[in-house]
Amino acid sequence: MKRVLPEPFTFEGGEKAVLLLHGFTGNTADVRMLARFLNDKGYTCHAPQYKGHGVPPEELIRTGPEDWWKDVEEGYQFLRNKGHESIVLAGLSLGGVFSLKLGYTVPIKGIVTMCAPMYLKSEETMYEGVLEYARNYKKFEGKSPEQIEEEMKQFAPMNTLKALQQLMQDVRNNIDMIYAPTFVAQARHDQMINPDSANIIYNEVESGKKELKWYEESGHAITLDKERDKLHEDVYQFFESLDW
Repeated sequence: MKRVLPEPFTFEGGEKAVLLLHGFTGNTADVRMLARFLNDKGYTCHAPQYKGHGVPPEELIRTGPEDWWKDVEEGYQFLRNKGHESIVLAGLSLGGVFSLKLGYTVPIKGIVTMCAPMYLKSEETMYEGVLEYARNYKKFEGKSPEQIEEEMKQFAPMNTLKALQQLMQDVRNNIDMIYAPTFVAQARHDQMINPDSANIIYNEVESGKKELKWYEESGHAITLDKERDKLHEDVYQFFESLDW
C-alpha cells in the first residue's frame, strides 16, 4: 500500500494566527483537526512539519532537534511574513516544548501546551519508542515481519535522543522566562510522559494569566482522543480571552 505522506499546511483565515506544532515521531495530522476547528472560527492556522517526520523512519535518525527547531522558527517567520503581528502557539508533546521555547525567544501572544514533557525519559525508553514507530510505519507499508526485522538493524542507538534530552532540560531551565498567557492541557492517562510535567509548566511559567486543565479520559495523543472536541473548544476559548 502506498502511504500518503502528511505535509505542512496553512489554512487562511483572519488576522489572528496560530502556529501549530506536532510531536516527536508525529506529523501535521496530529494537529490538523484542531487547526480546522480554529480556522472555522476565523483563525489563520499554519503547521510546519519537522525534517525526518512523516516520511520513512530511516530519515528520522538523520535529523535532530536543531533541524526541527529551525522548522519551528521558519513556521513562525512564515506567519510574520504574511503580515500576522499577533501569533499564538499550540503544541502537542515535543511541539509543546518547542512552544515554550518560542515563548521566551520571540514575541508571542499566548501559548497552549498539550501533554508536553518536562521529565526526561531514559534514552533506552525513548529508543524503544522510535523502534515501535519504525515497525508500525513499515507494517503499514505492507512489509513482511522478516523484512521489517532486517531493516530495523540500521536503527542503532541514536545521537538524536541525547540532543532531545538536552533540549528538554534547556527549556525546563528557562521556563520561568515565559510571561505570555499560558494554557496547559494534560491527559490523565498519558502513557508517554509523566503527567506531572503539566504541574511543572503551570507552576514555573511566570505568566500573570495561566490555566491548567486535566482531560480525565484521554491519552497522550490528546488532539485525536475521545475528548478532542472539548479540547478544541477550550483552546479556542483561551485564545478568545487574550488581549489581541
